[in-house]
Amino acid sequence: MKLLEWRAFQGPSVHCHRPVTELVVDLEDLARLTTGALPDRGRVLVRWFPGIADHVCGLGRPGGFVERLVEGTYYGHVLEHVALELLSLAGEDVHYGKTRLLREPGVYRVVLEHGRCLGPDAGYHAACAAMKVAGALAVRSDIVPERIRADLERALADAVMGPSTRALFEAARSRGIPVERVGTGSILQLGTGCRRRRLEASLTCATGVIGVDIASDKQLTKDVLARSGIPVPEGAVARDASEALAIARDLGFPVVLKPLDANQGKGVNVGIRSDAQVLEAFAEARAFSPRVVVERHVPGRQYRLLVVGDRVVAASERMPPRVVGDGRRTVAELVEAMNRSPERGAGHERPLTRVPLDGPAMSCLRRQGLSPRSTPAAGQIVKLRDSANLSTGGSARDATAEMAPALCRQAVRAAAAVGLDVAGVDVVAPDPGRPLAPGDGAVLEVNAAPGLRMHLFPSAGQRRDVAAAILDRVYPPGAPAAIPVVGVTGTNGKTTVTRWIASVLAAQGQRVGMTTTDGVWIAGERVTAGDTTGPASARTVLGDPTCEVAVLETARGGILRRGLAFEHCDVAVVTNLSSDHLGQDGVETMEELLHVKALLVETVRPTGWAVLNADDAWTLPLAGRCRGRVCLFSTRAETLPVTRHRLAGGRALIVRAGQLVAVTGAREERVMPVRAIGGTWEGRLGFMVGNALAAAGALWSLGVSLEAIGRGLAAFGGEREPNPGRMNLHEVGGVRVLVDYGHNVAACDAVLSAARALGPGRVIAVVGLPGDRRDEDARALGRIAARRCDFVIVKEDQDLRGRRPGEVAALLLEGLRAGGLGERSVTVILREVDAVRAAVNLAVPGDLVVVFHERLGPVLDALAAARRCGRPAVARGVASPVRA
Repeated sequence: MKLLEWRAFQGPSVHCHRPVTELVVDLEDLARLTTGALPDRGRVLVRWFPGIADHVCGLGRPGGFVERLVEGTYYGHVLEHVALELLSLAGEDVHYGKTRLLREPGVYRVVLEHGRCLGPDAGYHAACAAMKVAGALAVRSDIVPERIRADLERALADAVMGPSTRALFEAARSRGIPVERVGTGSILQLGTGCRRRRLEASLTCATGVIGVDIASDKQLTKDVLARSGIPVPEGAVARDASEALAIARDLGFPVVLKPLDANQGKGVNVGIRSDAQVLEAFAEARAFSPRVVVERHVPGRQYRLLVVGDRVVAASERMPPRVVGDGRRTVAELVEAMNRSPERGAGHERPLTRVPLDGPAMSCLRRQGLSPRSTPAAGQIVKLRDSANLSTGGSARDATAEMAPALCRQAVRAAAAVGLDVAGVDVVAPDPGRPLAPGDGAVLEVNAAPGLRMHLFPSAGQRRDVAAAILDRVYPPGAPAAIPVVGVTGTNGKTTVTRWIASVLAAQGQRVGMTTTDGVWIAGERVTAGDTTGPASARTVLGDPTCEVAVLETARGGILRRGLAFEHCDVAVVTNLSSDHLGQDGVETMEELLHVKALLVETVRPTGWAVLNADDAWTLPLAGRCRGRVCLFSTRAETLPVTRHRLAGGRALIVRAGQLVAVTGAREERVMPVRAIGGTWEGRLGFMVGNALAAAGALWSLGVSLEAIGRGLAAFGGEREPNPGRMNLHEVGGVRVLVDYGHNVAACDAVLSAARALGPGRVIAVVGLPGDRRDEDARALGRIAARRCDFVIVKEDQDLRGRRPGEVAALLLEGLRAGGLGERSVTVILREVDAVRAAVNLAVPGDLVVVFHERLGPVLDALAAARRCGRPAVARGVASPVRA
């Protein structure tokens, strides 16, 4: 079995709205084998991974997959279910999977949900582990399931979220707040655009750097607290062992030694009662910091109060790790047994941490007259650490209800004094039912980025939803977390509609982030050039902290290869659908293309809108895929779909008697004369009128007034700005030159049809087609050009997209001949700029030159040069057949 390729989808995709991994697997020698040939395979697999017994598979009931195993299923299917089970065991809530034969003899596409918390590589690592299991199952080899799981855990170690980060991640998702992980650490990005916020575990974007610095210095923290009248332990900082001894003797035993600026209980020793113990404890603390705090031991119970803003949201009593003797086992054996608990893991991955028998543990044992080889008596309590930190194996019980209101107010004051909005305040209190007072308890530390684990997974008591409290601090109830998102898809007109929407929103004073085929734009400035219609570019906009609204052109290729960058949009626009790109990326039919484009409509929020072309038979069915509301648009006065939609109280934009009319049910309101819409050549370009209606529908759905929409539609022109490369009309020496990005049959047909209607002169076209289009598409374009044009110059794109030079041109020539255009009316000039120059030189005043460009910049430069130098006089109808 061999993994040929894989890709991860972090957002909605054509496979599933949840994150999935798509794999292409060659079963090789297992291609013709099924599990039915070995009837015991289901029992063996369930013995290895008991959870598989509950997999429903396609039968829709627990145990369905085991039934399939007994009946006989292929090993790609086994891989899918084992990978899902391994991810479940790693802590992900995953269920979706699909396995389909891609090509004979045994190459399968396997799609499996990989979850949100472990990152995009989780599915790949789980699939690699599952391949080993499936291979072993097929050849009756044995495996050690624990080893498989351990190997996967090691592979995923860097991706595992700590409990605090995960709790915040899941709390954000439960509230519908967009959230993603930044890198593999503890940084989360919440919200989008100007509403974006970041957390690093429990550090918020409002946490002050100075406050963190103060909290990192234990002695400085004590000084700040003491100045605020908050009881703290008496003590001082030692730089060497002799100074530590002097401070300890001056304070009087017992004392506490701890590093000045370490965390998680590292190097902390409590209850030091002799000079020798001071020296030993100083050496341990010195390993973590060059300066060591020596302070008087404060008797009492240890509590952690979690302060968020102006209140304590949870409190825990923390207890150092310990074991209880049974008179039979040694300390080491008791510790080993305790560490085998499924609740204990390495680091912060489980509710509790395994307890190491390291230097601090040995010191603690020695102070009790014990060693790891000692056998404590039955019932004897053996402390393994002085500190009660969960990071070093301690445990905690919920004590929130026990805290006196006055004690909670002291904790809030302590956090505010240090300068932290979220803080873990460590106190020692003989009685949590009364406030701290000199000689009666103290604040030991104030911690920035406090861990949430003890409150989320207490050893006893009530679990506290502390993540929700932190999110309330970041996004107060009712505060929006996401900026409005408009997604624009379809076959033709996407870029124009996207630009149109963005220009009107910008005129309303909003900072717009926009992605199109010519770059990513933030507030009118292009920050990235190129074809940027995929999810990576959308994330650039959604992650920009200045953007107030996102308008995202969303192309077929990006959806298929990487999915969407957002789970929900407020408005989805579908301009039209035609047979462009068929035969690419596994999309062979219009029905399959419809399924791809439907994804955008399916992400519309229940409060959002889908704006659909009522004149397009392929687009209309998408209304049934929308969870929100639907706004139709039509360049005709009344059509049956629009009439039915209106009768149901629906919203539409139509054209009647030369007016753009907005309708909602029976209500109508004129917006503007169609001839006043910019870029439509006074309403003569029907497809541009359609684009204007699509843009108007999106703007109306966003709450823009019809009056403002009318002004915006009128201001949008066909010149180079604000719609470069789309229906731009230039003048060169008395000859009109129309430049457009038509790159499929439907688009070129619409443009050439409009060009023929512009006047009595000849139409001279520079025609090409991207190399990844089908042969029949190139021939069809040739036939259309023959019907619409008087003279055609065939060119080719610089990017041949896998074709040989001249191959696309030859196909276009076939179509031109089939369409009846004579040899004297056709020439081939493969280089685009040379073809444009030849077309301009061929034309005389009154002619219209149509250029379908690949690269706009060089074409515009050629036209500018022709203006400066003057066009050479060329006799009407004469052109040299140049072949290059």
